[in-house]
Order: sequence, then C-alpha cells, then structure tokens
Amino acid sequence: MSDSDITRRGVLALGGAAAGAVLGFGLFSVFSSDDGTRVPGRDGAGSGRDGVPGTAPDAELCVLSRSVAPGPYHLDGVPQRKDITEGKQGVPLRLRLTVRDHPHTCAVLAGADVEIWHCDAWGHYSGYPDARPGGPAPAAGGPAGSRTFLRGCQTTDAGGLAEFTTVFPGWSATRAPHINVRVRTGGSRTARGYEGGRVNWTGQLFFPDRYTDAVHARSPYTQHTGTRTRLAQDRVYRGDGGRDGLMSVTGGVDAGLVGALTIGIDPSREPTQAATSVPRTGRTPAPDSAASASRPANPPTP
Repeated sequence: MSDSDITRRGVLALGGAAAGAVLGFGLFSVFSSDDGTRVPGRDGAGSGRDGVPGTAPDAELCVLSRSVAPGPYHLDGVPQRKDITEGKQGVPLRLRLTVRDHPHTCAVLAGADVEIWHCDAWGHYSGYPDARPGGPAPAAGGPAGSRTFLRGCQTTDAGGLAEFTTVFPGWSATRAPHINVRVRTGGSRTARGYEGGRVNWTGQLFFPDRYTDAVHARSPYTQHTGTRTRLAQDRVYRGDGGRDGLMSVTGGVDAGLVGALTIGIDPSREPTQAATSVPRTGRTPAPDSAASASRPANPPTP
C-alpha cells in the first residue's frame, strides 16, 4: 500500500475488531501528512483519545474538511436509501462515511444528512440523458428516464456513520472517477428534498489510481473507450480541498471494494466552496502511480 492510499481522514475503519481481523491488522491506523510523512494514529475504528468513545483518536484523524465546487449533475428529491445501484452493472462498492463535529472535540455527529451521486460505468448520470461522457460509450442504461440510479441519501447513525451500497463509478471527459457528496445539518428531508438547514460540506470522493486501474480493466468499464484522467491530472483533485476526498480503499475487484472517509464539519457554518482550478500552495498531489493514462486539457469541470 502506497502513502497515497491513506489520508488524514481516509481511515481504514471497516467496523472495528471484525474488520481488523479480516484485513489482518489490529486496531491501529497510519495516516499521511501532506508531505508524505507517515503518522501513527490510535484506533481507526472510531474510539476516542485514551479509549473515550465519541472523540477523535488523534488530531490527524479529524480536521476540518475543505469544500470544493459542487458538481453539475445534482438533482433534488433523491430517495433516502442505502442501496443506490438500481441494477447498474459494475464492481461492487461499499462506502462508509463518518461525520464528525470538528469544533466540538471532533465528536461523532448523528443526524447529519449525507447525499451522494455519481455516474455509471460508462459515464452517464441519471436525469441527464443528453450529457455525453466523452469518448465512445454505450447509451445510458437503466430504466427509461430514470432520475434516481446511483443517487441517494442517508442520515448518520449514533456513530456518525452513513453507509451506501453502489458500484464503482465510471469516468467523464477530463475527470478521474469520483463520487459527489454533500453533508447537511439543521434541516429535514422531505419528498421534495432536504429543506432548511445548511450545506456544511460539499466534496468529491476519489480513489487511488491503482484501484481505478484494476476496475476499469474489466467489463463493463472497458466498453467506454477513450482517455481516462488520472488523479494527477484531475483539476478538482489538484485544487484546494480536492485531496481531502481521497478515500482509504480495501478489498478487490472480485469480491468488491470498500471506501472509507472521515469528514470533519462545522455544523454552524456553510463554507464557501474552494476554487478547484488552483493547485495547493505549490504542491502537486502525488498520484497512486507514476504512469499516466492521459494528459487532457482543462475544459469546464463536470
């Protein structure tokens, strides 16, 4: 596992001791600082400092997540559900997103609304039948006129956790595979969508290139041909806040993958989205692999 597989909030936390036994390690996590220094942490499964539940085990675990510009394919009124696949084909993916209240000792935050949406294996978004993913790809699949495939929301439980069952996303022109996400508090979800409250974090979830390479070497992903963008060329990942969405990923393409991320928010604030076209203070985030599948230009970000 390379350093780029692990971020400060990309916690290898798949359910406490059981996950540790399955993956062959104890409840001990390692984090990378921005300069690649590996920093040991305590229990990545979510127990707190000195074993106190509900607080962050290490200062490196919970930092305030920086928002990025929202993606263009958002729709209101998405269903509240865990499984968002709607029969879409692809490598199974389970997401475990933990929300923490950064200003208040990084306590886990129950009752936050977490909404995600992403494209299918061929780059198509539900509700946008005319949008073209770039490169030769099959027509959008799924139910005719579907506005809900690969979209959904969940309310975080008492442990601050929201889980989703989906498939690994495909790609669109100039963008690495990613998942759009919003975290909201202070409102309520109705049939029309989330009403009231505030958007505390807008982000995009990314995957280390080595997992993306393995997934996209398989069908149905291989049916979408063209130039796929890697992390080092993705303008959102390179921009301020983009790297905060790099998840820890475990598993494999046969049995399925698990992506985990801890998101630190301030429930009292609705931050301004960071610019996505300016790299972070002179640094270019290191991709998972030195190889590059493409060197695209920078048209508008999907």
